[in-house]
Amino acid sequence: MIIDNDKFHRLMARIDSHRDEMVQMQRELCAIPAVGPENGGDGELAKATFLQKRLVEMGFTGIRNYNASDERVSSGIRPNLIVTVPGTNSTKFIWIITHLDIVPPGEIKLWSHNPYDAIVRDGHIYGRGVEDNQQDMVSSIFAAQSLREEGIIPFNSIRLAFIADEEAARVKGLLHVLETNQNIFSKDDLIIVPDSGNPAGSFIEIAEKSMLWLRFRTIGKQCHGSKPQLGKNAFVAASHLVTKLIHLKKLFPHTDAIFDPPASTFEPTKKEANVGNINTIPGEDVFCMDCRILPCYKLDDVQMEIAFIIKKIEKKFKVTVECSEVYKMQSAPATDADAPVIKALISAIKKVYGIEPVLGGVGAGTFAADLRRYNLPVAVWSKNNQTAHQPDENCNIDNMVGNAKVFGHIFLQD
Repeated sequence: MIIDNDKFHRLMARIDSHRDEMVQMQRELCAIPAVGPENGGDGELAKATFLQKRLVEMGFTGIRNYNASDERVSSGIRPNLIVTVPGTNSTKFIWIITHLDIVPPGEIKLWSHNPYDAIVRDGHIYGRGVEDNQQDMVSSIFAAQSLREEGIIPFNSIRLAFIADEEAARVKGLLHVLETNQNIFSKDDLIIVPDSGNPAGSFIEIAEKSMLWLRFRTIGKQCHGSKPQLGKNAFVAASHLVTKLIHLKKLFPHTDAIFDPPASTFEPTKKEANVGNINTIPGEDVFCMDCRILPCYKLDDVQMEIAFIIKKIEKKFKVTVECSEVYKMQSAPATDADAPVIKALISAIKKVYGIEPVLGGVGAGTFAADLRRYNLPVAVWSKNNQTAHQPDENCNIDNMVGNAKVFGHIFLQD
C-alpha cells in the first residue's frame, strides 16, 4: 500500500500529542460501568451518552444512533452509536467497530484497586474495560480526530461504531444494527474489529469457532442433610454431569492448527447458588457451560451427544435435567486471506510496528462472527496484553497510541 509519507508522519506526531488525553478518556470511560443485564448490570446508555457528548465537544458531526429497545434495563434502551468522517469517496467506508459493554469485575479481592477507578502504573492503565474494549475505542477516536486536526481528507470515508451487547448474545448490538439497516455495510468496505490479538501485535484473526452456551438445571428432591435417603441430591447429579460433559472433547477430537487453542473446548463456567445452609441437601442445582466448537462440527450433533449424556444422568440419579440454550451460533466461513482489509492491515502493522503479521483463528465470539454471517469480509486485530476478563485488566499506553497509528495508516490508504 502506497500512502503519502508526509501526511502519515504528521498524523503520527498528532496522535502522539494526544497521549495524555487518551489516558484521561480511558479513566472517564472506566468510571461508568456498562454491564449488560445478563451479567447483572443496567446496560450501556450512561457510557454511550458520555461518549457522544465528548465526541460532539471534539467536533465530530454525522453522529447517528441505532438504539435497540430492552425492557431489562431501566432506560429501556441499548445504545448503538455510529460516527461518520466523510472522505472523498462517499460510497466506501473504513470501519473500526468497538463495543461499549464490559464484563463485571468478578472477585473484587483479586483486584489491587477499585476496578472502576482506573489507575496508571508503569506505563499501563488498570481497570475493568480498559483493554476490552476501551483501548481500541479510544485509539480509533483519536486516530480520526488527529486526521481531522491535520486537515487531511481521506480518500475513503470513515465510520467509527460503538456498539452494545457484545459480551452476551449481541442481539441488542450489532445484530440489531445489521437486521434493521441491512445496507449499512458493503462488501467493498474495510471492516476492522479490534477485539482480539496478541502482545506482539502480529496476529490477525480471520476465523472463529462456533459458539454454544448452555444452562443446565438439575432437579432432584430437597431433604435434611442427615437423611439423604429421603431426597435426591441435585448437586451430586449435576457434578457427575459436569464430569461427563468435559469429556465431550473425546467425542469431537479434531484439531485445526489455524486456531488457538487448536481443539474444540467444553468448559463449565457459571455456577448458581443452591441451598443457603450446609445441612440441607439441594433439590435444585444450576450451572452453565461455554463450548467453542471447530467449524468442521455441527452444533446440532454436539447437542445430540449432550442429550444422550443427560438421559444417562437422569436414569442413574433419578433426577430431571433441563438444558436450555443461552447462545448458539454456527461459525461462518473465514475471511479470505487475500481480502483487501487483510492487505490493508498487514501494510499498516508492518509500517507502525515493523513486524510480519500472521493469520489465524480464535475461539472468542467477536462482532466479526456476525459480520461474516452476512458474507462481509472482516479482520480482527489488536496489539494488547490479553488481560480481558481478568483481575487487574490493563492496557499498555504505548499499545493504545500505536494502534491509533495503525488505524491512521489505514485511513490514509486509498
